Amino acid sequence: MTETPARSLLYHLNFLRSLPWRSRVVLVLWLIVAGITLWVTNNLLTDRFTQAIRNKSELRLALYSGNLQSELQRTSIVPKLLARDPELIGALHSQDFSTSTQRLIDFVEEIGAASLMLLDKDGRTMASTDRNNLGSLHREKPFFVEATRSNDTVFTVLPLDTGGVDFFYSRRVEFQSRLVGVVSVEVDLHKFERAWAGISDAIMVFDSSGKIILATDPHWRGLTEDFALAQRSAETALEQAMQFTADWTGFRKSIYVQGEAVIRIAGRIPFQGWQIASFTAYSSVREKVNGILALQLMGFALMIAVILYRANRRTNVRLKLFEDESADLRRLNERLQREIAEREKVQKNLEVAEQSLAQSSKLAALGEMAAAVSHELNQPLAAMKTYLAGAGLLLSRNRPDEALAAFRRIDGLIERMGAITRQLKSYARKGREKFEPVDMNAALASSLSMMEPQLKHSLIRLEQVITEQSVIVIGDRVRIEQVLINLLRNAIDSLKTVERPVIEVILSRGETVTLSVRDNGLGIENLDLLFEPFHTTKKDGDGVGLGLAISSGIVNDLGGRLTARNSEEGGAVFEMQLPVFRENRIDHSHMEVADKV
Repeated sequence: MTETPARSLLYHLNFLRSLPWRSRVVLVLWLIVAGITLWVTNNLLTDRFTQAIRNKSELRLALYSGNLQSELQRTSIVPKLLARDPELIGALHSQDFSTSTQRLIDFVEEIGAASLMLLDKDGRTMASTDRNNLGSLHREKPFFVEATRSNDTVFTVLPLDTGGVDFFYSRRVEFQSRLVGVVSVEVDLHKFERAWAGISDAIMVFDSSGKIILATDPHWRGLTEDFALAQRSAETALEQAMQFTADWTGFRKSIYVQGEAVIRIAGRIPFQGWQIASFTAYSSVREKVNGILALQLMGFALMIAVILYRANRRTNVRLKLFEDESADLRRLNERLQREIAEREKVQKNLEVAEQSLAQSSKLAALGEMAAAVSHELNQPLAAMKTYLAGAGLLLSRNRPDEALAAFRRIDGLIERMGAITRQLKSYARKGREKFEPVDMNAALASSLSMMEPQLKHSLIRLEQVITEQSVIVIGDRVRIEQVLINLLRNAIDSLKTVERPVIEVILSRGETVTLSVRDNGLGIENLDLLFEPFHTTKKDGDGVGLGLAISSGIVNDLGGRLTARNSEEGGAVFEMQLPVFRENRIDHSHMEVADKV
């Protein structure tokens, strides 16, 4: 027969009534002592742990404030030094900024600022540690306007469209007491936000107007403290009351962050009226206090159990509990056996599914290889068609030498088609490739030569920015030219609807060899799916969407990286980065890169 709660309560009342009166008096007195002890302990420990957390929070707040002030003071000296730099002053005077950007990069690595910019007197960025800012106009920006109006270093807080802010120190640059430009230093205060992200406290930094400029929660930037806390306050007054009532040792709390009561500690930053505040959760106090209270409660409970045990000599209740637990264990064991059998059945079904998936993957690989062969051979076949037409025209005009040169190019294309088919076989096998030093200048010239008819036919203006030094990488020249042709072909296809099409090819060498292909087309709609196989935005028959997928795989095999992005001026930018060739770091037994630079 099942025991109801009413029956259980009646049983315990009868049991208490059956106790001797002395035992009942001792039990009541013991409960009163336990209640008073727990109440006093809770109040004392709560005050003690709360004060300890407050002291630690004040110490951390002073440390954060000192770090911010130190960073601002350290960076404030930089504009004054840069404004007196002879090379930067000479560059502004002569308008020769060929080495200015590199000089700023050398400076920023030493001082640890976010970025450096050199602006002319019209507010145009002539040199910058961020090359994407070159040529941008900051004539209306406060850090430029205020610097031109002051003879000292000025500090500016620049609001961003995203809700955050950037911090700048700027100073005017003079030549013979005449304004020639402005040097600007971006202070990297957001690194403190990144450091605060690893702590449990919430941190806010306010400017003189009370707006939040730095915070552990990005959603707080640009708001006042009241609005920021209102966004994450407790849901309703009823929920606050219920939360307080549920915790019988509750605090008097008035501040909530993310629905949790906190301790607020505020301080001053001796810089332009800034203030800083931290919010530490009470939960750590509650956990410590509750832990000690639990130990006390456990001790009192044990003492009460001893009293009841001595008063009750009967053991039938204990025997019944043991029998019930044994029955529960038996039922649990039976359920566990059923679950084991079901898991074994699922494991067998999973093995069958894995075999089916492996077979489907093989069929998909065969289809991808067939599509890859068709895509990769289309480009040289198109070039051969163009050269044959040109050779026929030359022969009709009695110019056999030039026609013979066209036939030689066709012969080279046939060799390239054979190399592509061999490369596609190795691509299917995923085997190790033997690499050799490749002159990127020569590979680029060969690729441009192959694409020359399409460029002329589409009336595309080609601009080249190529380093005069020899640029050597380790790889397979045929595969590298295959990537270059794919990038040029994609750029040509994206310029079909542009009135003045332009393709810019940039080859540079630094820590890595970087080749960029830029166009002024419509840009890339979906960057996430760009390098996925069979993803294409072309019409049916113009492409199958394998060129960029194969190109990305080739560059990865060569130890490099192929990336794409949309330019701020419009169009798409593809960048291929490959390791620089260094002879003393090559394993000649396999001709593979031993250490990528």
